[in-house]
Parts: sequence; C-alpha cells; structure tokens
Amino acid sequence: MADTARRPEHRYGNRPTMKDVAARAGVGLKTVSRVVNGEPGVTPDTERRVQEAIDSLGFRRNDSARVLRKGRTASVGLVLEDLADPFYGPLSRAVEEVARAHGALLINGSSAEDPDREQELALALCARRVDGLIVIPAGSDHRYLEPEIQAGVATVFVDRPAGRIDADAVLSDSYGGAREGVAHLIAHGHRRIGFIGDRPRIHTAAERLRGYRAAMEDAGLEPAEEWISLGPTEPDRVARAAEAMLSGPAPVTALFAGNNRVTVTAVRTLAARETPVALVGFDDIELADLLGITVIAQDAAALGRTAAERLFRRLDGIQEPPTTTILATTLIPRGSGEIPPPTHS
Repeated sequence: MADTARRPEHRYGNRPTMKDVAARAGVGLKTVSRVVNGEPGVTPDTERRVQEAIDSLGFRRNDSARVLRKGRTASVGLVLEDLADPFYGPLSRAVEEVARAHGALLINGSSAEDPDREQELALALCARRVDGLIVIPAGSDHRYLEPEIQAGVATVFVDRPAGRIDADAVLSDSYGGAREGVAHLIAHGHRRIGFIGDRPRIHTAAERLRGYRAAMEDAGLEPAEEWISLGPTEPDRVARAAEAMLSGPAPVTALFAGNNRVTVTAVRTLAARETPVALVGFDDIELADLLGITVIAQDAAALGRTAAERLFRRLDGIQEPPTTTILATTLIPRGSGEIPPPTHS
C-alpha cells in the first residue's frame, strides 16, 4: 500500500518561517517568537503545539534580526596562513574552544601566505559583520584594518605582529628559542652550524635568524654566509640548501631548521647520509619523539587560547593600550641535537 502520509515539500532556498510555524500551530506570531526565544507568557499546551510545529517543519531561527537589534553577531573570524600546516591545527582548535565557551561561532580561512589574499579574506569576514578577528599575518601593512578596528571590530594578531598599526599580538619567543637551540648545538661541540629558514620578510623567520646569529656571537663564532639559507620552504629548495651546506671541504656539522616544514625535509635529507649530522628543529613535528628529533617546541594551543581570550576581553569592553604577549618555547632533547661533530672536524 502506498504511503499517503503527507511529507513536507523540500524547497531548496526557501526555509520555513515563523509565519509557517504560527499557521501550523494555530497561534500568533508573537507566541511563536516567545517560544523560539525562550520568553515567558506561553502556556505549556501552547508551547508544546508550537514546538511540534517547529519540529515538523524543520524551522531554524534566523539570527539576522537579532544581530541588527543587538549589534553583535556572536561570530569571530580567524585568518590562518595555511590550513594544511599541522602547526595551525591545535591553534585553531584552541581558538574555537574559547569562542564556543563565549557562545560564538568561529569562521576561518587561509591566506596561503599571500598578503593580498589575507586582506581580501579579513575584509570579507568584516563585511559579514564578525565581532572580532584573529589574524596570522601574511603581509606587513595592516592599515587596511584601521577603519574596521575603529568601527568596533576587535582584532588580535597571533604568531606574528601587525604591520604599521598598533594592535594586540600574541607571539612565541622565536628569537629566544632559536638562540637556545643553536646554543645547545654549540654546547655539544659544534662550531660550523647551518641555518635554513623561511622567507626573510616573515617576522618569525627573521627573529629565528637573529637568535641563531646571537648564539653564534655569544660563543665567539662568525657564521659564513654559505651556512645561512632563507627562502620558500618547499622540499626541493630546502634539500638543495642542506646538501650545499653539507658538502665541500669544510661542511657544517649541524643544522638548525627554522620551522616544522624545514625540519621534515632536513630529516629526510640527513637520513640518506652515512655520517650522522646533528639537527635541531624549531616547532615540534609528528613522530619527532619516535624519530629522536630534538626540537624547540612552541605551544600552538596556548598561542590560540591566549589570543582568543584577549579578543573576548576586548569584546567585553576592556579599554587599554594594545599589548604584546610573548610565550616561552621549550627545548626538547631527543637525540638528534646531541650528536657530536665528527672527530676530524
């Protein structure tokens, strides 16, 4: 026997409204509004009928009107560098947890390390009236956000500071971490240490190079220019840089990798060599504990959580000058950074 029960007609793009709910329940619009918004003044029997109508129609409250009334969207935007980078997973998750605790929705996207794309994405989020932004900057000029900040969009920069504007920032100690990592290699007997980092225009890359130079200077060592290579972190470029440093009559005996992507390529490059080469990487990587890779670890979750908490303090009305918070890094010795140089070095 055919099923003659009446099913709701699916009309894509035409969602049921409060008028539909009121008609189905046989009540007025105000009554539906009270039930939807949890307001008093509705009898239990009427509330039950309205709820049954909501369930049968698949009605969902449209928050647009509430946004216009309250001036808040209960949403925040997160502009990442690269959604595929494992570093940003715990950072994004921490931001989302803080947002959720404040009853807010997180909307995120990736700039792909392109300043123009960062600006386009950040302004698109502002156009959708997010209450606040957390930005991992790709560019070095953020004056485009000044009108949005003045209009009330709370903004916090994370991992790298804002460029050419004063804004809250939450950073890792890239300089201090790199300095500690290189000093660790020096303490294990190395004098010729190579540095492979990201593009020099990136704040974290520049700070880690500065930390490398400081550690070498502390030990009275003058690094040769061929021991330093900055540029894109694509495997081919990093592998070529490592091979160049490890060849010749006076090769480096240790490498300091400027971020997780560089470290991964360095591990692969060094695995093919007969003579062990010491390695310290900035950022932890997956399976580093099993592979015995010594790292300078950032707390990505703490970065995200601290930035998000700062953002919601701004949204709650805190009025004070922008601040920069620097989180400490941690040296984790696992074996690769403790390999001594060859005796003939």
